[in-house]
Amino acid sequence: MSGTARRLFYAFSLLVLTFGAAAYAALEGMAEIHEALHSVRRQETAVRTTLSLATSVRDLYAHQAHTVILGNASHLPLYDSAYHRAMERLEAVQAQATTSEERAQVETMRRTTMELDRLFREALVPAVLRQDHATAAREHARALELVDVIQESADTLASHYERAIGKFEEHASTVQHASFQWTVAILAAAALLAAGVGLYIGRSVARPVSLLEAGAARIAAGDLTTRIALDRPDEFGRLAQQFNRMTAALREHQERLVQSERLAGIGRLAAGVAHEINNPLGVILGYVRLLQRKAEGPLADDLHIIEEETLRCRDIVEGMLDLSRPLQVPGETLELRELVEEVVSRQRESAQHSAASLTVEGEARVAGHPQRLRQVVTNLVKNAMEAAGPSGQVTVAIHAHEGEVALSFRDSGPGLSPEAQKRMFEPFFTTKPHGTGLGLAVSQAIAQAHGGHIQPRNLPGRGAEFTLHLPRSTP
Repeated sequence: MSGTARRLFYAFSLLVLTFGAAAYAALEGMAEIHEALHSVRRQETAVRTTLSLATSVRDLYAHQAHTVILGNASHLPLYDSAYHRAMERLEAVQAQATTSEERAQVETMRRTTMELDRLFREALVPAVLRQDHATAAREHARALELVDVIQESADTLASHYERAIGKFEEHASTVQHASFQWTVAILAAAALLAAGVGLYIGRSVARPVSLLEAGAARIAAGDLTTRIALDRPDEFGRLAQQFNRMTAALREHQERLVQSERLAGIGRLAAGVAHEINNPLGVILGYVRLLQRKAEGPLADDLHIIEEETLRCRDIVEGMLDLSRPLQVPGETLELRELVEEVVSRQRESAQHSAASLTVEGEARVAGHPQRLRQVVTNLVKNAMEAAGPSGQVTVAIHAHEGEVALSFRDSGPGLSPEAQKRMFEPFFTTKPHGTGLGLAVSQAIAQAHGGHIQPRNLPGRGAEFTLHLPRSTP
């Protein structure tokens, strides 16, 4: 072997080793980031479970307060159900507690919840039933103090988990920065070695290094929409793919975190005010319908408007509660074609959509919650028919793939605007003049609880398609 050949051999060997080191550094960093993201998701689940427990305790207290207000035991069955839910969620929170600090907070919540239950059953209910208002007021005040203790413990535990999330994210950022520095250093050395081999080698290495460096710099600056367009069958191409996967994972995590926080905030708001809002709305509806029996002319029209707006308010509150309630998905096997046909049959009977043409194709089985899946299908069918209009066409197609069922709803309407595609599943975003903006948000949450998702897109030419992806049920 000549000296030139040896030098070329050594140079290429060094280049291969350098590229291998760069790939190893990147993969090692991404493995650590993946582990950090996994920990973040675990902590997020713990935060949601803890907040759900706090919501259950507030429901528990609401039934106690109704018992005091009504002065009878009519809310005891509802209280029993709420107590069982609270204890189930307490068990879930306890299962997620790993440190002594977390277990101490869970034990405080367990002990206080049981004390709250004993106070209600043994002191508050007897005082209410014998009309002992002074004792009832005193025991009710004690119950409120216990609820505050549980709420404070839940907030402390949630804050603990959120701090842990912050630490994991900081660690992921540190690992990402270190991986970037090591990768840039190794690739810079590779560029210097390639320059000694020749102009062709230099050119073939300089361009991918430049693209990787620029993309990594944008990622390090926080631009998670960056995509390194480097399609090569070598280390550079694989490294670019890993960077693209990493940025996609970080972006997806960020979007889910924002969505989770938004839904958690809506859930806390809904759980806190739903009972207080629903009761006045029920009273308003009762009086309006009573007055409608006697009203005529313009007054009757005004009362009808009041009734419609009150019902709309109640729908908004129920939608908010749907977003806040955790969904327990049963393992019941459903014939998707039968469920869709049932929904379509009801929509065809509606005078509002009677002129629209609607067809159903395909069949498959899925496992899930019948009522909640029917809610999703009803919402998607109704939206498609409203988009298509009286003379339009709607096609519901069921496609069974390996491990997945795709249920698509195609309409011949005007399609989706760019803003609608971007904000489609945001709570309270709607393109309808009288919509609440909660239908698709609730439907997406139900789909995700079943292990699936809803994917919208515009069809070529005209119309839109919403596809509900669900895990396929084995026979």
